[in-house]
Amino acid sequence: MAITASSAIAFPSLRIGAASARRNISDLGLCQIRGIALQNSCSLRPLFAMTRSAERPEGSAAPLDPGVSQANGAAPQVDVRGASDAAPIPEVPEAASPYKVFRLSEQHRASDWVKDLELESAQGFQPRGQRITTPPKILVLYGSLRERSYSRLLAYEFARILDLLGCDVRVFDPRGLPMKDETSDAHPKVQEIRQLSVWSEGHVWVSPEQHGTITAVFKNQIDWIPLNLGSVRPTQGRTLCIAQVNGGSQSFNVVNILRVLGRWMRMIVVPNQSSVPKAWTEFDERGRMKASGLRDRVVDVAEEFYKFTLLTREHAQFLVDRYSERKEKREKGRLLSQAEKEAAKVKQPIVAST
Repeated sequence: MAITASSAIAFPSLRIGAASARRNISDLGLCQIRGIALQNSCSLRPLFAMTRSAERPEGSAAPLDPGVSQANGAAPQVDVRGASDAAPIPEVPEAASPYKVFRLSEQHRASDWVKDLELESAQGFQPRGQRITTPPKILVLYGSLRERSYSRLLAYEFARILDLLGCDVRVFDPRGLPMKDETSDAHPKVQEIRQLSVWSEGHVWVSPEQHGTITAVFKNQIDWIPLNLGSVRPTQGRTLCIAQVNGGSQSFNVVNILRVLGRWMRMIVVPNQSSVPKAWTEFDERGRMKASGLRDRVVDVAEEFYKFTLLTREHAQFLVDRYSERKEKREKGRLLSQAEKEAAKVKQPIVAST
């Protein structure tokens, strides 16, 4: 079942009671879902409310209702299961957005080290002749479901720095995302991550290292983001910032793998990267990164990523415009899916050689 919103009608964000939210979505029929939606005067957007809201670090913004998060209506209005162009994204209030969980409360903002960073040169940077003046749209992914997840804590620090630089940052919560299969395309969390990627102009990927590689939690998120959704390309031409956390000594296994993944997804991976060893020693009891050269590197990477995004986002479509695809459009009228290409090969007659 596809759950998308009409771009022609604006409804309040999805809100349902905690008791309803705790029910497994697989136990709800279509009529029940419609009933919940209509009763609360909302649109059938991806049901973020059916998943647990993100854990908040100490001192973050006001909590969401237990077991409930809000659909803030900011995702692109596109059926991400098939071919469709993304409709304009409506501007909505950011208050209580589950994607902004990294933001601190007023009480803790005064002691936030991020606000004291000297980033004026980057904040004032404006590429010559730029036409896009909206805040860069950044999607942040992390790779652990632990209660005290260091990849999530590091992802939040990246989000805060980019937020200070003026970006519109959205952090995706991977809890509730099903394992990649061929039957779950309509799952709300699958729809959510695909819509966020279509919406974005750049990604930040932060994964722990486990057994010398990225975690299953992180890889599963990438596996759900295809190269093409018809004419929509959820990752191509976007910038990518990569980082990793380690429980032991410093390693670069994960960032090397993330760099390969980003290249495979046809993204622009920035040269700099961050690797945080012994991550459990680098964050305080509130989940904030301690002052160190490692923290300075995180700021460096975020600043570089921000600049690359400003420089390239206006030219993303030009950078991924390819001769082979132009040829295919001219001959076939559109880009074919891989399944269509394989089916065409099967239908080709076999000519016996003489």
